Amino acid sequence: MDHEFAAGLKALAEAAFPKRCRNCGQTFATARDFVQDTNPLRTAGSGLKQAQDDDLATIVELYRNCPCGSTLMDFFSDRRDLSAAGEKRRVLFNTLLPHLQQKGLTPADARAHLLRLLRGEAPE
Repeated sequence: MDHEFAAGLKALAEAAFPKRCRNCGQTFATARDFVQDTNPLRTAGSGLKQAQDDDLATIVELYRNCPCGSTLMDFFSDRRDLSAAGEKRRVLFNTLLPHLQQKGLTPADARAHLLRLLRGEAPE
């Protein structure tokens, strides 16, 4: 994976931040901060959960515990978000698709590949 594509993936994930704990007010500026400064729900497992939105599209949820004990969750691929951050994620996603197509993937394969990467799955 080249540097430009990796940077795009990182920007896509980062567009959902900053996050704030509603219980204690702690703010997590980036996805990295969110993972580093919180605790897993269990000692085993990733905290990732595959789910479906109202349109039956697959989304990925990440559950973590804030240091205050509150359980936090983030959607890393929620495309239905109509906020400015949601629009930024859609723009980044759509910017990455042609990049993969230029590498020889069909439009459908490029989209599936990008979604797999966003879900943390190994590329095919």
